Amino acid sequence: MRYIHFIINPISGKGKHNINKTELEKHFPKESFKIEVDYSNYKKHAITLTKKAIENNPNCIVACGGDGTINEVASCLINTKIKLGIIPVGSGNGLASNLSIPKSLDKATEIIRKDNTKFIDVGKVNEQYFFSNVGVGIDALIIKKYESYTKRTLMSYVRASIASSIQFTPMQTILSFNNQIINTKTLIVFISNSNEMGYGMSLTPKASLDDGKLDLVLVPQLHFLEKITLAMSVIFNKIEKFKIAQHKLLEKISIEMPDKIFLDIQIDGEFHNFKTNTIEISMIKSGLEIIV
Repeated sequence: MRYIHFIINPISGKGKHNINKTELEKHFPKESFKIEVDYSNYKKHAITLTKKAIENNPNCIVACGGDGTINEVASCLINTKIKLGIIPVGSGNGLASNLSIPKSLDKATEIIRKDNTKFIDVGKVNEQYFFSNVGVGIDALIIKKYESYTKRTLMSYVRASIASSIQFTPMQTILSFNNQIINTKTLIVFISNSNEMGYGMSLTPKASLDDGKLDLVLVPQLHFLEKITLAMSVIFNKIEKFKIAQHKLLEKISIEMPDKIFLDIQIDGEFHNFKTNTIEISMIKSGLEIIV
């Protein structure tokens, strides 16, 4: 009998999903599955719940939420033999989309029942893990503003992007990777493990979750019309035609902003403030087993 533990974020996707233990029991018959369910009630609560669930040695822990919930659950499964399952009910759902895991509860639970898995790479920024992407510069400010809005929708993301474009001032940034050092003022420093950010948009459409590499997109300071062109390139997934952006493959990178004391950063679509002006980003090859 397979033991599956579900961590559900009840407010993901505007809280409109109907995922609960009663509903899940319809998809996982008692004669074949033992299921347990916990609900996360605040940021980082899923981490506590997952660590507690691990003590009971389930076959799989399923994150029911958006990229933030998935990050909290998956981060606890590194260096364990427990598989990650995903039922995507968030706003952006970038990682689930990259893995072709549908939003439909019927189809997502069918994938979990079949139990086909693959190993994906895991990114690490200082002491925190990421599975989709991290970003400093304007990307972090966009997420900070986006999280402050009551509604998390695509239009909210566009609104946050426009406001951030007006407000953000590029900062001097020193990047060390692949035996080279770049010292420049940057608008975007974006490092991705996945080919999608969410809402179907991408800065790294050729990124792979299992190639052992991270994809870096570096965009320098731009004037107004160039920012408009960049925005349209992202919306219509034509970023590779935006020649001002630099694209690099790497396994690790050091980023320093010498004019700052603390660094704002987004990790898998969640805002963080690091009490340092330097971050180290690296790759763990095949670090997580996930049901797909």
